[in-house]
Amino acid sequence: MNNRTRDIPVSIPDKPVRLLDQFRAWLRTNHYRYQTERTYVHWVVTYIRHHDRKHPREMSSPEIQAFLTHLATQRHCSPATQKIALNALNCFYRKFLKIEFPALDFRQSRKPRRPPVVFTDEEARAIIEQLTDPFKLMAELMYGSGLRVSEALRLRIKDIDFGQCQLIVREGKGNKDRVTVLAGQLHGRLKLQIDLASSYYKQDRENGVGPAWVPYALARKYSGQASQLGWQFIFPSREPARDPQTGIIRRHH
Repeated sequence: MNNRTRDIPVSIPDKPVRLLDQFRAWLRTNHYRYQTERTYVHWVVTYIRHHDRKHPREMSSPEIQAFLTHLATQRHCSPATQKIALNALNCFYRKFLKIEFPALDFRQSRKPRRPPVVFTDEEARAIIEQLTDPFKLMAELMYGSGLRVSEALRLRIKDIDFGQCQLIVREGKGNKDRVTVLAGQLHGRLKLQIDLASSYYKQDRENGVGPAWVPYALARKYSGQASQLGWQFIFPSREPARDPQTGIIRRHH
């Protein structure tokens, strides 16, 4: 999967046979975010490979404990990484497979806590000044509006409110929407970027390129809206790409 389509769920059969495809289907049915799906599947696959591809149903707490201890003692993973792996295996066994196991006893990762190194305002601005648009504009939005990289990339034209000097972040941390400030000095360049996205939109309509990608629940609720200008990404990719889920050629961010 290329970087332009990393947040589009991979295709799985309607009636999956492979265990991991069944797990993916279960996660989607239970409305887990795709980023969580990718993370959980990654750790389940890593766990299986660590135990020489032994079937998960043939393993239980001893193998889980050994794997988590391996992460701490051999791979020197951080406590946060080890916790994510534990959450993935808990979800996989207890919620998906409905297999319970006793309390785990494993070596926990322990790394010394150090205060983070944070750029001063002058240092941050000096770095941003080395960039050129659209990357400079992305960085300024992230710095001024408190956006994560993925949130900046996922911005759509309809999320910008120039009149109120604010923007809406859709499905941010915790899968929640939030409203944040939009610096007035960015309005002019942001409007130029939206004009560029609009020109791509008109070009794609003429060339038969498919509508913008939207999450499945929104696609059902707002059928046809993805073909409207407001739903287009503000920072579109230079070329359309094939949607790995549907096979539709569309322009992603």
